[in-house]
Amino acid sequence: MSDDASFASSTRESEVRTIVVKVGSSSVTTTAGTVDDAVLGTLAGQMAALNDDGYQVVVVSSGAIAAGWTALAPGEVRPTDAATLQAVAAVGQHRLARVWDEAFTRHGRITGQVLLAPLDFGHRSQYLHARQTLRRLLELGVVPVVNENDAVADEEIRFGDNDRLAALVAHLVGAEQLVLLTDTAGLFTEDPRRSENASLIEEVVEIDHELETRATGPTSTVGSGGMASKLAAAKIAVWSGVAVTIADAQRPGVLADAVRGTPGVGTRFRARDRRLPARKLWIAFATGSHGSITVDAGARRALVADGRSLLPAGVTGVEGSFGVGDAVELVGSDGVVFAKGLAARDAADVRVSAGQRSEAQPAGISPEVIHRDDLVVLGD
Repeated sequence: MSDDASFASSTRESEVRTIVVKVGSSSVTTTAGTVDDAVLGTLAGQMAALNDDGYQVVVVSSGAIAAGWTALAPGEVRPTDAATLQAVAAVGQHRLARVWDEAFTRHGRITGQVLLAPLDFGHRSQYLHARQTLRRLLELGVVPVVNENDAVADEEIRFGDNDRLAALVAHLVGAEQLVLLTDTAGLFTEDPRRSENASLIEEVVEIDHELETRATGPTSTVGSGGMASKLAAAKIAVWSGVAVTIADAQRPGVLADAVRGTPGVGTRFRARDRRLPARKLWIAFATGSHGSITVDAGARRALVADGRSLLPAGVTGVEGSFGVGDAVELVGSDGVVFAKGLAARDAADVRVSAGQRSEAQPAGISPEVIHRDDLVVLGD
């Protein structure tokens, strides 16, 4: 039995119910950009109440950069360059953690800070260490407060919010639900800022392309995510077998309502029955693509239906300048991306060998372009 399977099995057997709560920057900071002690206190109280009801709670909190910049240059326009943002995060990280700790202390709870990055989910040993630490913290009755390791993870500062990290953490701890708290009530049929006809989408059974087009960018200057980021995180989580709710952090009793599935609490996403292992989640969602490979119908059928590796014979086109180990998207003859994987050969090599049979490849070199263990079929 795999590590993921054994963990899922042990979680079910012990009937431990874990909730991951992600709080966005716009929800933990005031209009002036300072950390909002009152909001954090209210949310800590709600999470303590979940503890009392038998739930384990993990918090994923944004706000380190906002807290740091307020301390360094209150009232000034927030910088955008990665180096400054990393330095600002280092200043704000402990300030944010201190406010959370004080808020939970008032409710008789102890917190523990854990800094992670999506890379921790791509290396098996790091993944196992992170999971072990979080599991032990929960067993000790501690509330883990997780944040992106912004001070060194420039990729994550560049790509945005902690939503994606929260979804991966939900998989890591075998969570039952992921609650994404933000400054809007959920996902709407139209942009509620621009249309009076916008209505809340209360339940999503399947995340499809039409739904993804409804997602918008950031709604404030504080957060770096937005509804598009929330929807991407929801997709990761439901592929992990975790149900998701996007809801307004200011709604009274929002966490209890989210856990109970109260109608109108926000937008709820049903979990998929099939659960991707952590490494394939990382390949599919946590690492950016460096290029694309177009394949013919026969290769697509072998990859999707038969679970085979991609060989040069099925390649019809290559885009980008990816290297060995980089993530690439696989595109069908219809131009639609249907899979993603880690390249076993660099772009130049794949271009040269495209369309060739395996026996035509140099002796002693594996002909595989992408090994099946490094391949994830999207929308499967």
